[in-house]
Amino acid sequence: MKKRFLIVVLCLACVASFAQTKKRKTTAKKTTRTTRATPPPNKQTSMVDTTKKIADAPITADPAKPFDRPLDGYYKKVNIQNARVTPYPAVRESDIVYSKRVWEEIDVREKMNNYLASPKGRLIDVLMNAIAAGELTAYDPVPTKDDPNGDGFATPLTPGKAKAKLADSSLVESFDKKTGEKTGSKMVAGEFQPDSIVKFRIKEDWLFDKQRSVWEPRIIGIAPMIKQKVEGSTLALDYQPAFWIYFPAARQILVTKEAFNRNNDATDLSFDDVFLKRLFHGYVVKVSNDKDERIKDYAIGIDRLYESERIKKSLMDWELNLWQY
Repeated sequence: MKKRFLIVVLCLACVASFAQTKKRKTTAKKTTRTTRATPPPNKQTSMVDTTKKIADAPITADPAKPFDRPLDGYYKKVNIQNARVTPYPAVRESDIVYSKRVWEEIDVREKMNNYLASPKGRLIDVLMNAIAAGELTAYDPVPTKDDPNGDGFATPLTPGKAKAKLADSSLVESFDKKTGEKTGSKMVAGEFQPDSIVKFRIKEDWLFDKQRSVWEPRIIGIAPMIKQKVEGSTLALDYQPAFWIYFPAARQILVTKEAFNRNNDATDLSFDDVFLKRLFHGYVVKVSNDKDERIKDYAIGIDRLYESERIKKSLMDWELNLWQY
């Protein structure tokens, strides 16, 4: 009985060993076939040509899919776009013990003011875009009975008329065809060039608030300046305001527009900061007086600059004299 059992065990072992040997041979044959089907590594395959064709193929944008413009930088500037105006402290008439109205002019050709006319962000472009969009109102600088100086924001202008004021206009004289006598003159508007605006005039009030013990300026209006030319003559008229803009209303626009900073691109300097922090150089052209005279009415040449600096110094000295005992 034991012999029969041993014989059965040996037979089963032989069958299992034969099956494993056959399985190994079959796996080896399949591996050999797969290896033969794979191309040798030293030969060039068609994949290189396919990749080259894909790279050389033109990229066609899908009109149904919106264009996703890449970010120009490593972060998106959103702080200045969401900036809010810093409100002025409230001022009561009874707290104002001294006030002086001053008119200044800012020349963007000066080194300190160059950034106001930078191609990356011009002040005149900011103002004109806001006027064209209906966000700001331009006022006519022509003197009237109710507004003798023309800077009292009395007559609103349409956006089209405001832009025509800034065009390179010239004074053309008209003559009678028969007699050749001069019959009059008229202004002919040309094309507007932003680079032609090199001066701005600001009207501001210097106030001393006894409640806060603060001596500070408050800008009331700002006006781009233009120079008119006489057709057929080398004589050019003096710079005149093209129109006036009410500055407290303009602050809502200027605070969201970035001014170029030559020292740092990450300062988020707005045009409202430029005027609020007095980051410009201007010279006085008029100060309130009993005769309503401008500096050029009684000073000539370099004496105008001396008079301008004298007025600035007198304003500063008035404040300093308050604290002397």
